[in-house]
This record gives sequence, C-alpha cells and structure tokens, in this order.
Amino acid sequence: MASLAAIRDRSYRLRLAGLRREIAYLMRQFPAAEVWLFGSLARGDWDGFSDVDLLAISLTASQANNLADALLGNGIADDVIALTQADWQ
Repeated sequence: MASLAAIRDRSYRLRLAGLRREIAYLMRQFPAAEVWLFGSLARGDWDGFSDVDLLAISLTASQANNLADALLGNGIADDVIALTQADWQ
C-alpha cells in the first residue's frame, strides 16, 4: 500500500503534467508568450481545494490579456494575471 506522501506526490506530478500538456497545446496560438505557475501549486503546499494561479506574459498588454482570457476560457487556470514582458522584468 502506498504511503500518503507517495499518493500526494503522484497526484502533484499528474496535475502538473496535465497543466503542461494543456498549456503547451494552447501556446501554439501565442508563440512569443510565456506562462508561469505561482501560488500554492508552485510552492508545493497545495491541497485538494487549491486553485491554479498563472501569469500570462507577452510582448503587449493586449496579447497578454488575450492569453489570460484563453487560459481562463479553456478552464486551465482559476486566476490569471496578465503582464507585458516589460512589466515582468
């Protein structure tokens, strides 16, 4: 029988892998953009009720907002902050 830590680790890895797949598919439409994970899932102190927090970073505010809308609209994230690359730096 797997330990609770092993089950939690497997669940975490599966959740991250799923996010990576979904984001990679979406990013084909936004080749100059970046997506960063932050919050409890990124820190590793998440639980079953944790949401997915992402940063949508692109060259312009309009592109970043479009990416954020796509991430939210496709159900990939619960909270998205849109930033230009200049603001991110």
